[in-house]
Amino acid sequence: MLLSRSWLRHRREQLRLSRRLVVVLLVAGVIASSFCVAAIRHDAMALISGESFYELLKFAVLVLAILIPLSGIYSVMLDFVFWEGWLDGLPDPKELFTDVPPKNSGHLNYIIYLDGIHQSEEDHPPRVSQFLAKLEEGIDADSMLVKGIEAYTVMPVALRSVSYSQWFWRWLFSLQEEHPNALVSFISSFFVQANNVIKVGISSDRRYGPVMNYELSLKIARRLESVGFHPSSAERLVLVGYSGGGEMAIGTAEMLQRLCRVPVQVITVCGVFSGNGSLDDIDRVAMVVGSKDPVAAFGRLAYPGRLPMLPLSNWNRWQRHRKLARYQITDMSHSGSSGPFSDCFSPQVVGAICRELVCSAPN
Repeated sequence: MLLSRSWLRHRREQLRLSRRLVVVLLVAGVIASSFCVAAIRHDAMALISGESFYELLKFAVLVLAILIPLSGIYSVMLDFVFWEGWLDGLPDPKELFTDVPPKNSGHLNYIIYLDGIHQSEEDHPPRVSQFLAKLEEGIDADSMLVKGIEAYTVMPVALRSVSYSQWFWRWLFSLQEEHPNALVSFISSFFVQANNVIKVGISSDRRYGPVMNYELSLKIARRLESVGFHPSSAERLVLVGYSGGGEMAIGTAEMLQRLCRVPVQVITVCGVFSGNGSLDDIDRVAMVVGSKDPVAAFGRLAYPGRLPMLPLSNWNRWQRHRKLARYQITDMSHSGSSGPFSDCFSPQVVGAICRELVCSAPN
């Protein structure tokens, strides 16, 4: 009993000291922060007003400390909520392609474009739209280009149209498009892309990826059905994924092949992907890469399963038995004026994709 009382007194004293230490650290932190803010504000006054600076500071703290972690939790939980059927959005695979199409209808090849992490709407940015127009002109008459698929939501709508979170995304998009402070607009755009980066990370994860990839496969299959695709009249599906869209393409390829019951192949453009996805039944993957693309090069290092030092990884095992085609474009980077959608390199990228479509065409 005496030992217990002395131990309790000792613990109380420790707690008192801890509280005092926390208070001292908080006070010191506030004072130090005040000096830092004063110094930064003094140097930044020539560029922005004090009011804008404090608004930017509060917004940056909110995004970095709260919203991005919540976005990761939101992304994982949304997939499982959707999977459990609470949102009534997951279709029954048995209901796909049940209508019997007329003979000689539809196209033989369906090329599905999956955009990179910059995508926030079903409509693509102007430069990407111009690239897709060139690709549509370059493919054969019996092929159809399917575009406008928002690969970073499991719902069949864009981010700002999701009923339970549209208020948040519309607020963020309004800051991105209309706020007079360029830095606030940049941070808003960064957060939209952070959401998509998290989705790419989930897709590459061995635990949660199969759930999300299955949901996205159903979304793509439902979109194909709406444009006239039917397994009885098609020869193949080709997933073309740019940047993070390459991960989404590889992650969904095998499941989409099972749902649509036709061969699926993958073409990545400046692709950032893990290679963790199941590719056992996929016969061909092609990579269009730029010789000066640091993002795709970093992606290979970020996902060590693609490195030759791990011969038993999914990606390396697949390469030993299947065909990997590689099209390198000299001096092409990942984005911007030297990226695949630029006037300088988009014709070469379209040409590489069209050559791959011809080389891999069913006999």
